Amino acid sequence: MPKLALVLNEPPPYRIPILNRVAATPDMQLHVIFCCRREPNRFWDLPAMQFDTVYLRERITTVNGRYIHNNPDVLAALTRFSPDAVIGNGFNPTHLYAMSWCSLFRRTYVPMTDGTLQSERGLSKVHVGLRRWTYRRARTVIAASNGGFALYRHYGVPRSACYRSCLCIDNESFRVAIDEHQTQEFDFIFCGRLEPGKRPEFAIEVAARCASLLMRKVRLLIVGSGSLEKSLRLRAKAYATKVDVVFHGFAKQADLPGLYRSSKVFLFPTEADVWGVVANEACAAGLPVIISPHAGAADELVVDKQNGFVRKIDLEQWADCAATLLSNDGLREAYGQRSRMMIEPYNFDQSAHGIVEAVRAALGSSTKTTNAASELTP
Repeated sequence: MPKLALVLNEPPPYRIPILNRVAATPDMQLHVIFCCRREPNRFWDLPAMQFDTVYLRERITTVNGRYIHNNPDVLAALTRFSPDAVIGNGFNPTHLYAMSWCSLFRRTYVPMTDGTLQSERGLSKVHVGLRRWTYRRARTVIAASNGGFALYRHYGVPRSACYRSCLCIDNESFRVAIDEHQTQEFDFIFCGRLEPGKRPEFAIEVAARCASLLMRKVRLLIVGSGSLEKSLRLRAKAYATKVDVVFHGFAKQADLPGLYRSSKVFLFPTEADVWGVVANEACAAGLPVIISPHAGAADELVVDKQNGFVRKIDLEQWADCAATLLSNDGLREAYGQRSRMMIEPYNFDQSAHGIVEAVRAALGSSTKTTNAASELTP
């Protein structure tokens, strides 16, 4: 039975159900090594983990707002488990130690990334060279999205070596909310950390401009917490005659389906997201989405004029799209139905299958006849 180790930064809730399914695979033994229990800016509720875990001694350095993990004790953890294959989801020092361990003991290393060409723009020559060296020597690689496939192809990885493990949520929990026929009391919802890169203030401005176009007051629900909350409340007061802004604060996972279904349109004006799981949540809840092209989910899960709009962060463009959706119930409902259809392939079973098949192929034990790298299309 092959032994598989994953070296991950922390336990994210949307990955745990996937790993539970990998652990349930009859012919594979899973061991997950976490660099820390939780990064400082995370407040997640974690589902039960049904696999063996090891938490390394936390050694985190912050560089330009990013958390860098440096855990040399990963070497001892790998030696104790002695896996046949190791999956790593980054290039932190901890992952480099894991790569070195695999090289020393002649074990298989499988790179996994949520990244895209856009998210990795501006890397130094050292970082680019390290990725090129790692990817070209890997038997298989794992990507979360079509953007990840493009990233690997950029580094010369053959398409046949690429496997998909998509980022996903519990779609069924959001469908239950749909069946309850909840009243949509809000015109818009913004859900995410209230930090500059997420552009929550832009959501307020879009709502205000849309109110002028519709010649009525609109309602915006803001779900999340962060450093901008105080300034956002002040901005909301400035637009109080046009927008009724309700601040919900941080929401538990169980509360999210109902919050999404209380709204008509999801606003996602991020400046940089390798994917954006909030788009999954909105689509599963049956909402049309207005999204910036800086999210990996744009043009893949959210497709322009199919289940929403993909627009650069421009106030007039976003307000026009928002007004179009709010003034046309039929179009908004059609886009919402399309969102529910497009989210279906993004599920835990498919994501776990991609990991298992990538490992099997890397170890030479795959029996499948088609490649798991086929791109998801609407």
